[in-house]
Amino acid sequence: MLMGPQNSLEQVRIVRNRIESAIRAASRNVDSVTLLAVSKGQPANSIRAVAEAGVRDIGESYVQEALEKIEQLRDLAVTWHFIGRLQANKTRLIASHFDWVHGVERLKIAERLSEQRPFHAPPLNVCLQVNIAGEGSKGGVTPAELPALAAAVAVLPRLKLRGLMCIPPDEEDPARQRIWFAAMRRAFEELNAAGAALDTLSMGMSGDFETAILEGATFVRIGTALFGARRLSATNPTAPQPQ
Repeated sequence: MLMGPQNSLEQVRIVRNRIESAIRAASRNVDSVTLLAVSKGQPANSIRAVAEAGVRDIGESYVQEALEKIEQLRDLAVTWHFIGRLQANKTRLIASHFDWVHGVERLKIAERLSEQRPFHAPPLNVCLQVNIAGEGSKGGVTPAELPALAAAVAVLPRLKLRGLMCIPPDEEDPARQRIWFAAMRRAFEELNAAGAALDTLSMGMSGDFETAILEGATFVRIGTALFGARRLSATNPTAPQPQ
């Protein structure tokens, strides 16, 4: 069953209340955290319902699936974020259709995005992905490699380096979660102390976003808590997934 407008409104309200509670616990400004709805595997109607409930930032991970939805939802005033793994053969489509990219981990990819961003479009906002725990199964630069990549990306035309992104280890203990998010915040602060002028920390998902907010997250990427289980197949976005 697709999520109806009333259900979407309630889910958005619940998630926003949790975000606001975490912001208060961190003694931060109420407007300092943006809810980014992770809609991979969700049909366009579910995204529309969430957008009509007030969510203005939408994150997608699969290019072809995202392009279909962007076309179907062209009438909506939303900001599109690419949050998936970046492939060199997809950079032109990403540079042309998205407002943000959250997973830049190689200079070559950043150079392609810069070269392929349309001249008439505003600069493409980018975040560098940091493999904060050094996990072999995840992408991202090491903290040691980060300053050099940040310096190189910051001077590329038609890109605007905004901040950092991470997908930390899956920890259930909030104290363990906080270790990784604190490490990301320190990396962010060190870059800014060196003159980077970053303003974005994209970290925290459905299972740990409250802890991420305590450590300075400015974007929290929420999928399951908003939409429930994915409804579309990643390989065939028009086919329903088994429930």
